[in-house]
Amino acid sequence: MKKNGEQSKYYHISSVARLYDIHPQTLRLYEREGLLKPSRSEGNTRLYSDEDLKQLEVILNLSRDLGVNLAGIEIVLNMRRKIEQIESEVNQFLEYIRHNFFEGRDEEFEKTRVSLVRQSSAKLVIIKKIDTIDE
Repeated sequence: MKKNGEQSKYYHISSVARLYDIHPQTLRLYEREGLLKPSRSEGNTRLYSDEDLKQLEVILNLSRDLGVNLAGIEIVLNMRRKIEQIESEVNQFLEYIRHNFFEGRDEEFEKTRVSLVRQSSAKLVIIKKIDTIDE
């Protein structure tokens, strides 16, 4: 498989186990639990991609460093996926808004998008105070 013009790297289960100092059965357990989904070769050999390794690092961090059990890891991974999906939807919505309401006014859109407080595009009008004479 190619990704962005590069050849994707795949790793066998023994290499991954050695690299992360875990038993191959642990990797198989993570797969059974649905935490990892490695690809398979034509001979049904597990092939771990760079994305799988990133996922494994998250799993190991949660398990080893934070003491989270497998059920907790599954919840965290599901929440991460949902957050990524929401971020994608928000970005699509912002792109829609930019395209339909700020076409040709990209600078104004950028200012509005990064504002902490909504700012109006209306100009300020200065009103001079007129001194009155009290009788």
